[in-house]
Amino acid sequence: MRILCFCLLLLCPAFSHAQDGRKVTCRFLCFDGVEPPPPLLNVFDKGIEVTCKIPADSFSPVTICFAKADAITFLAAEDRKPVATARIPAGVATVILVFVPAEKLPNVLPWRVFVIEDTAKNFPNGGAFVANFYTKDIRFLIGEDKIMLQSGKFHGFAMPKQRDAFNMAPVIFQFQQDDSWRTASESMLRFVPGMRYLIFAFVDPASGRPRISTYKDLAPLEIPPKKK
Repeated sequence: MRILCFCLLLLCPAFSHAQDGRKVTCRFLCFDGVEPPPPLLNVFDKGIEVTCKIPADSFSPVTICFAKADAITFLAAEDRKPVATARIPAGVATVILVFVPAEKLPNVLPWRVFVIEDTAKNFPNGGAFVANFYTKDIRFLIGEDKIMLQSGKFHGFAMPKQRDAFNMAPVIFQFQQDDSWRTASESMLRFVPGMRYLIFAFVDPASGRPRISTYKDLAPLEIPPKKK
């Protein structure tokens, strides 16, 4: 868990009327296998509170939060105690916020937040976004792309061009262990427009083994305007 929190620090470089705040379009996700936090509040200013629900293993609906001094602060809805802070880079307006439990230490908030800027470069339509929370390098195949990714790094990938008749393409992940590479995941995933994957490589705190977590994101259907 300590390595995961360290990587988070590396990776994380509708009502507003205050001059020093800005709206941020957010979707939330709790990390794989973790009990999500109870409902949270984004308290921006007097009378301005946004309720945020963090689902387990799936993306939340869009929620408009408010950042002050490039940070979104979350409080527990029940007792209004600070729970987490998400650092939002200047100029970023649309994000995916992944909640990960922090180590239980004095004066440390119970949750850390991994911030993904939701852009076509990071999270391509029909493609995938991969983040390496493992302690060493990983290498993987997504369709025709063969990539080696250092610990603490991330990368977005376009939809594979080489797919079968069912739009499936191979996805294989290997972890560096000592002087060898070991396959941790080998599967076929379906890649189509309107569908994206968020993939994390990490060490399972319970077993100590490297794991891959894959989340599917479906873009909302666009409803054509009514004809007059």
